[in-house]
Amino acid sequence: MKGDKTMYICTECGYKSTKWYGKCPGCDEFNTLEETTVSEKTSRAVSPVIAMQRARASKLDVLDTPEYIRMGSGMSEFDRVLGGGLVSGSAVLLSGEPGIGKSTLLMQLCGTVGNHQRVLYVSGEESGSQLKLRAKRLGVSASELFVLNETNAGNIMAEIDDIQPAVVIIDSIQTVFAETSASSPGSVTQVRESSMLFINKAKAEGFSIILVGHVNKEGGIAGPKVLEHMVDAVLYFEGEKQHAYRIIRAVKNRFGSTNEIGVFEMTGKGLCQVPNPSEALLKERPKNVSGSCAVCVMEGTRPIITEIQALVTPTVYAAPKRAANGADYNRVCLLLAVLEKRLGLNFSQHDVYINVTGGLTLNEPAADLAICLALVSGILDRILPNDFLAVGEIGLSGECRSIPVAEQRINEAKRLGFTKIMVPKRAAEPMKQDESVIGVGKLFDAIKTKGIFLKKEENTFKEE
Repeated sequence: MKGDKTMYICTECGYKSTKWYGKCPGCDEFNTLEETTVSEKTSRAVSPVIAMQRARASKLDVLDTPEYIRMGSGMSEFDRVLGGGLVSGSAVLLSGEPGIGKSTLLMQLCGTVGNHQRVLYVSGEESGSQLKLRAKRLGVSASELFVLNETNAGNIMAEIDDIQPAVVIIDSIQTVFAETSASSPGSVTQVRESSMLFINKAKAEGFSIILVGHVNKEGGIAGPKVLEHMVDAVLYFEGEKQHAYRIIRAVKNRFGSTNEIGVFEMTGKGLCQVPNPSEALLKERPKNVSGSCAVCVMEGTRPIITEIQALVTPTVYAAPKRAANGADYNRVCLLLAVLEKRLGLNFSQHDVYINVTGGLTLNEPAADLAICLALVSGILDRILPNDFLAVGEIGLSGECRSIPVAEQRINEAKRLGFTKIMVPKRAAEPMKQDESVIGVGKLFDAIKTKGIFLKKEENTFKEE
């Protein structure tokens, strides 16, 4: 009788091999092959996916259009990211770095949902007493909240049948194991098998399930990539541990937009929602300092105003240092090259540091103009007015290109008291009568605009 055999499975693409490779032949990633023990009995067992009844094909015209039932979580920022709330029968994957606040968020979610819906919180990492202490610290008291300490997928499924919850939370999926596989918990096979069991049950019985996923050293979701394709929504819980603000970002959502974000602030009593992120991000903005420029970016349908800081200082190294926090490093290098070529500014003998306040990550090119003006302000040591904001994309020839939803950005800037709003000339054409809107066609025009760069004198502004 044959014994157990050893397989090596890639955690990124699922490639299987009988021997270990430093570089995966399937996806060319390094050090992703993990050793997995597969018994002969398990390898011949029928997969839970194959054991399902055979599906029959139907014509598209005769299929009914389902009306998805959404359930509000009681946290508007969380519902915003999901597109309006949890959808019955959906599977959500929530990931984030250790200690970022995933368990805190889920416990507060249980406190709001558990008052009117039955919730089952399955923890494979903490005991019941630890969960009770966290709930007490957060002030969570829900009459319909059930807690289960279990890592066996079969036992969890049986408990779901007994309780019949509306929402199930698995914290975390890497600690759960299925008896159909002989590999250890957290392996590629176990994560895939356990997730498939829970997702199939959720879709069949109509309850919502939230799976918590660990993050690897590269910042991606640990486990096979197929796990992200199996679920209906993938949420990233982002933020710096040194900063108070946390952001939930949807990178996949079958029932809503993938560009929405939810903003929270970590306090001593848990996570507090931030309904107006722009005011919170600008609250501590310094005055009378060079290298600072406000910008309005779009996160889904929400305009958010934040501050871009640039520090330009003479270098002591043979090669100047470049660092970008919250902005794309390659994009910053490109903009530095445009400033040197088109405006004749010498950044090659200066160290350049770019920082986006609040822990935000700017992905859209509409922040180019603000980054350029912050860099010019830093190298010339001239300040920008506190009521000045810039939005626009910069091309390689120094032209200022149009941006989407310019009117919404301008309205948000006006609401927060900005009286000098610089946008591309094409975006400013519909608002010619508005004196607060400044349209520019080239980066050179932006630099030469009267009243933009001011001389720094103690605590007052004086135009040069």
